[in-house]
Amino acid sequence: MRSFLEIYDLSSATSRVLLETERHIEAPNWDPSGKSLLINAEGRLFRVALATPEMVPVETGVAAKLNNDHGISPDGNQIVISSHHEGRGSQIYLLPATGGDPTRISPEAPSWWHGWSPDSKVLAYVAARGEKKVIDVYTLTLGGVESKLTMGEGHCDGPDFSTDGSQIYYNCDRDGHAQIWVMAADGTGQRKLFADEYVNWFPHPSPDGQHLLYLAYPPGTLGHPANLPVALCLSDPQGQNRRRILEFTGGQGSMNVPNWAPDSHAFAYVRYKP
Repeated sequence: MRSFLEIYDLSSATSRVLLETERHIEAPNWDPSGKSLLINAEGRLFRVALATPEMVPVETGVAAKLNNDHGISPDGNQIVISSHHEGRGSQIYLLPATGGDPTRISPEAPSWWHGWSPDSKVLAYVAARGEKKVIDVYTLTLGGVESKLTMGEGHCDGPDFSTDGSQIYYNCDRDGHAQIWVMAADGTGQRKLFADEYVNWFPHPSPDGQHLLYLAYPPGTLGHPANLPVALCLSDPQGQNRRRILEFTGGQGSMNVPNWAPDSHAFAYVRYKP
């Protein structure tokens, strides 16, 4: 499969290819400066500048088995990665924004990062704990202990903070197939935004608070696999006015992490082609 790193512009409703490669790349995350994107490939992290779109390696030290759950803090000072190089399953690490040696912050494995609070102090992630290994949503204040926000009612995934940090969007299949849910940042007031026949994952609110972007799989899809006919959908923050704006081959790797431009004019994604 060839990989296409693309940028969709909201004002013109058009996409442009930033980078095309035979390497399998995943999960674009926009730098707060607006000048570059982070992606992963082959267990490593790369920076792609918009002005000169080439894959430039980011130093991650001993973390050489990254998955596609990474991102830059809103203040631009740190990068968070998820890696399983310690051999105990995915764990979450911090490193300087310029790259460097990773510091593990997740208390247990497996843990997969997904979102930063706007003040860069709280991480939202998913983890499997206990004997049943059900995947739930957790938060961790840097220097603190993790808090469990969902309680094993189903597979919950993809948590991302609202613009003001007061809410967390996520997907969950607790009452059927995966749909988009929202809750307060402390886990209270959990509610489903809408219900349709599609299997919906990875909700990402725009920085200006005007839009919610999510990935829609075909009905009947199990999990979040790669290389399926998927759609990217936009709605308002309350899940209304939903519309499918892009359709392509993708899924896992297309937009697992926050992917909006800092000014909300565009978002990045990856599509694939045989």
